[in-house]
Amino acid sequence: MKEYKYTINGNKYTVAVGDIDDGIAQVEVNGVPYKVQLAEKKATVKAATPRPAAAPRQNLEAAKAAAAPATTGGAQVVSPLPGVVISINVKVGDAVKASDTVVVLEAMKMENSVHAGRDGVVAAINAQAGDSVLEGAPLITLK
Repeated sequence: MKEYKYTINGNKYTVAVGDIDDGIAQVEVNGVPYKVQLAEKKATVKAATPRPAAAPRQNLEAAKAAAAPATTGGAQVVSPLPGVVISINVKVGDAVKASDTVVVLEAMKMENSVHAGRDGVVAAINAQAGDSVLEGAPLITLK
């Protein structure tokens, strides 16, 4: 599948386009599969070009760590699954316990509580209610 990342009206979307058979494309938006009917288009002929070799695979955890924004010694509370942020239950400066619910996510029509995971003080809030987030996206930074 070929993957594209879009931001529309402040919401982030990851769109993966798979096989296209008989004018129907297999498309996945933020992990939700769809079948999309393509509009008819006149055929164009292009000269065949050799396909480039695939890039070597990277370790997914190393890629997430490299893509994560640098923090000043704080711990990140990350999204455990892709979904939509329903509410942020803390403010910057709030003291939290490990078991406190700091964010509520909606995923697959269910609300999921995201806990702090450790005691600390909220240093930054990296998401807002209504944001679509992917698995591993930083939600809260604790110090």
